[in-house]
Amino acid sequence: MGTLTESLPKGMLVVAGKTLIERQIEVLRRIGITEIVIITGYKAEKIQYRGIRYYHNDRYADTNMVETLMCAREEMTEDIIVAYSDIIYSPELASTVVSSSHQIGVAVDEAWRDYWQLRYGTTETDLESLTVAENGLITDIGRPIESSEGLAYRYIGLLKFSLQGIRNLINIYNDKKNEGACWRQSGKPFEKGYMTDLLYEAIDSGLPVHPVVTRRGWFEFDTAADYEVCNLHYNGTGIVSELEKSEA
Repeated sequence: MGTLTESLPKGMLVVAGKTLIERQIEVLRRIGITEIVIITGYKAEKIQYRGIRYYHNDRYADTNMVETLMCAREEMTEDIIVAYSDIIYSPELASTVVSSSHQIGVAVDEAWRDYWQLRYGTTETDLESLTVAENGLITDIGRPIESSEGLAYRYIGLLKFSLQGIRNLINIYNDKKNEGACWRQSGKPFEKGYMTDLLYEAIDSGLPVHPVVTRRGWFEFDTAADYEVCNLHYNGTGIVSELEKSEA
């Protein structure tokens, strides 16, 4: 993100007068979620909102998403929603994910190509695998790929776990930690695991991982160009304006 995040976390970037995290909090509260937990890392002191419980990954510079998530494992005593801090999404999308009855539900966008054209001017960049089999289960996720041919869905970074689902994931995490093994999908060391690594391990162990299919209604921030595109289109036409309409 260059200079945009030299002094603050990505989640504290401001879009149309509100930070990404503030927008998430408002959406979650709007759909009835009042128990919200934020796990901090880089520039943690910049994130201060009322009515939020906080955990901190003091090893954020040497670890990755899975280790950060597990910093709040004591909160995982009922169904939970997990959201990346560098995305925004509509209340409708959030409600769809919350309504999922699956043990492990992963929000995926089936209209992602329109967004990628807006974002990159092509559908052939920043690609990763996401395969849904005929039985409705995700069978592959998070693997870098070179072509979008046959790629029907895009991973969003918004997930729903039932209590049993999160218990199963914690068991996988504990087993991997005890082994000190690398993650099968990415080959990364244990402490560097992505969420998609953990999901792939769940798939590989035979757990059902379901897609929660959506159409647009979200935006992610990986680069300074993403921030520019979002600010350019937020009050205009196209994908991002759908978020604005849903907040009206």
